[in-house]
Amino acid sequence: MFERFSRSWTLIKASASVLRQDKELLVFPLLSAIATLLVVATFMLPLFGMGVLEQLGHDSEQPLPVAAYLLGFLFYLAQYTVIFFFNTALVGAAMIRLRGGDPTVSDGLRIAMGKLPAIFGYALIAATVGMILRAVQERAGWLGRWVAGLLGAAWTVASFLVVPVLVSRDIGAIDAVKESASLLRKTWGENVIGQGGIGLVFGLITFAVVLIGVALIVAATMSQSVVLIGGAVALVVTTVLGLALIQTALSGIYSAALYRHASGEGGSDGFDNVLLGQAFAVKR
Repeated sequence: MFERFSRSWTLIKASASVLRQDKELLVFPLLSAIATLLVVATFMLPLFGMGVLEQLGHDSEQPLPVAAYLLGFLFYLAQYTVIFFFNTALVGAAMIRLRGGDPTVSDGLRIAMGKLPAIFGYALIAATVGMILRAVQERAGWLGRWVAGLLGAAWTVASFLVVPVLVSRDIGAIDAVKESASLLRKTWGENVIGQGGIGLVFGLITFAVVLIGVALIVAATMSQSVVLIGGAVALVVTTVLGLALIQTALSGIYSAALYRHASGEGGSDGFDNVLLGQAFAVKR
């Protein structure tokens, strides 16, 4: 197991090398975050008006109104469409780099626009899954939350390579989900270990940043300087957001390289083909 994590960490470092060459890849997760906030702001007022947020906050056993489920579904659909659109743009641009090209932001957006129907279809599937899991959580108590958590994790794993599939092939969302799940079943799943490695590393870094940030804010508060307090808070928030953008970009690059190798598209610039082959060793 340790050896597999070591190989995945090497692949993560290769992803970071690609990001250093194409820092504009960070634009896509930034645009995604901005658009997601706009979606949240758009749906927040109606949800607040129906008392849904208050009911969810108190973990009430009273079932949500049908209109709340409909609005929730539309929220999931809009949010996933935005996220998958910019993820597709990110992975599409990463694919160009991995093939030896020099991508631009407009290249990624052009690729995403060309896949918009499939992206919307995938968002529709993901929104449906999200609503089903939410219903299970609400109607089955602690057991429902446990089952929904397991099912949610399984869905996340099975759909890990959907975006690279959509970028590389002219197929619909359902077929893309099937191919992503098929690749996972045929391999040792080291792609998932690598993805977990990215999350673990950035989780630890973010935790350390928050701890240091809290210390800075406390020190600034003791100085009673509004400028120092504001500066400390701004520094911590900016650093955490920056780490989140880098993590998203690395995840997109990582998934693109693994899919290229698994699908037989060939080598990827900056990645060791032997390591990629070990990451997708066929199960015996």
